[in-house]
Amino acid sequence: MSAGRAALRAEWVKIRTGRSTGWTLVLTFVLCVGLAVLLGLSMRGGFDRMDAGARANFDPVLVGFYGLLIGEIAFVAFGVLFVGSEYTSGMIRASLTAVPRRGVFYGAKMLTGALTASVFSLVTGFATFFTAQAALGPHGVTLGSAGALRATLLACAHLTLMCLFAMGVAAIARGTALPLGIMIPLLFLDSQGLGNAPGIRTVAQYLPDQVGMVMMRAVPARPDAIDHRAFGPWTGLGVLVLWAAGAVVGGYLVLRRRDA
Repeated sequence: MSAGRAALRAEWVKIRTGRSTGWTLVLTFVLCVGLAVLLGLSMRGGFDRMDAGARANFDPVLVGFYGLLIGEIAFVAFGVLFVGSEYTSGMIRASLTAVPRRGVFYGAKMLTGALTASVFSLVTGFATFFTAQAALGPHGVTLGSAGALRATLLACAHLTLMCLFAMGVAAIARGTALPLGIMIPLLFLDSQGLGNAPGIRTVAQYLPDQVGMVMMRAVPARPDAIDHRAFGPWTGLGVLVLWAAGAVVGGYLVLRRRDA
């Protein structure tokens, strides 16, 4: 068996046997789908009270995916724990002894995490869409509606890329506490306000969660709307790929140049 295949099998065993990583995946699914139902029911009850401007800007697909921006916090925790827990436990030394070629070890870990994230993201993304639209009732749409399939696929891509981003940041930080302490407040709480602040909106709109909101839209925001951004969903995908790629490359450089 080649070193690459053996490393992939070892990383897959770590995912299957890691109790914390398994629970974070379950929690992600429960949060995303559960919040989709709650938000859908809430918007269904309040739709008739919207003014004409709000109805014109109403995007049932995006409403259903708002919960992903909260639920993916658990998914980010999965990526951080999968990479960072080896450093906090000291197991990274044993892993690098078993797979001394650091590029092979790192590539196997990133590939295993990415494949797990992509499969899980597809299941969670489509489950979130269907439950949200069912909760919206007469105000919901089908997957065949204009922009719905594209937004759903990009929502799945957003989840996957955010997991990769988290894995790269954990590799750079060589642990779990610092990545979680930085990423959760900045990317999933503060940037919602930063993205709408006039003075820094030009820069903050390119933060990962702000990019994700553009990717998940099926109805483009009006130019005068507060959530309008200067780019479209496919540009947003490119921006998020750059975020993830930068973090993954940075993690590899740190692993290559520093002792375990």
